[in-house]
Amino acid sequence: MTRFLASDNPIHHVIDQKLDWLHDDLTMHMVTLVVAGIVGMLVLLRAASAIKTGHEDQGADRHLTKGRLSQLIEVISMYLIENAIRPILGEDTKRFLPFLLSLFFFILTCNLLGLVPTLDLQHAFTGLNESESRWMLFGGTATANLAVTLGLALMSFIAIQYQGFRSLGIKGWASHLTGGAPLYLLPIMLPVELLGLVIKPVALAIRLFANMVAGHTLMAVLASFGTMAYTSTMNWLTSGTISAVSIIAAIPISFLELFVAFLQAFIFMFLTTVFIGQMTHHHEEHEEHDEPHADQALAH
Repeated sequence: MTRFLASDNPIHHVIDQKLDWLHDDLTMHMVTLVVAGIVGMLVLLRAASAIKTGHEDQGADRHLTKGRLSQLIEVISMYLIENAIRPILGEDTKRFLPFLLSLFFFILTCNLLGLVPTLDLQHAFTGLNESESRWMLFGGTATANLAVTLGLALMSFIAIQYQGFRSLGIKGWASHLTGGAPLYLLPIMLPVELLGLVIKPVALAIRLFANMVAGHTLMAVLASFGTMAYTSTMNWLTSGTISAVSIIAAIPISFLELFVAFLQAFIFMFLTTVFIGQMTHHHEEHEEHDEPHADQALAH
């Protein structure tokens, strides 16, 4: 039971594991990514069928969303669209909405799957120890893998640059990099702006990765206190008391982790939306129109 609650090395719960029994190059997080994609797709397809308008013979009820989960997904989607995406992207909302909502719900699904102790459950029911994790099927938090978050950030980078070229054109995109600086400042401005193109998505990846690793490591450390107490004292009463206190302390941390799972998915999607909006033509025009107003305000 103690082994089920914690491992000797807390970081074991977040690092990736190779699945030698399936394929030499296949890892646990790869399988978890596929599982997250399938689960997310099935849930969203079910929600979409429940949200869409029903047959006319249903009367007024045909406009009602059926099912608590579908209602929750509808509320979340409408909030994201009306409060986070449309105010920033405006008329381009429809163009990027499928990508942004897919990004949010995929990251959220990966984060939530990481809260389920699938790896510990497989250890408990198969009797395999941590050194034999390569025989596990799937588990862990895929978004606690920097390679995964960098891949998601690459998708955001492509979407941001696509919007820049589409909305501003090559000349406008290049002008956006210089920020209207005089020619003698270009040797300084250009490298900084080019680095900024890469730093923005990389920051998204590191933020998501670091939050997922930190949260799950904290949970594993709390759960390991009982094991460490038993190893030190060999007293079941002492270790049992410490384990009970650790489990009680882990309950509010679990709710915090649930909040962080939603928050980090939202932050990743929202900042991607902001970066796309910064590469939009109407955003550039808005900045140009604001400058005369600012000058008038200073004059007054």
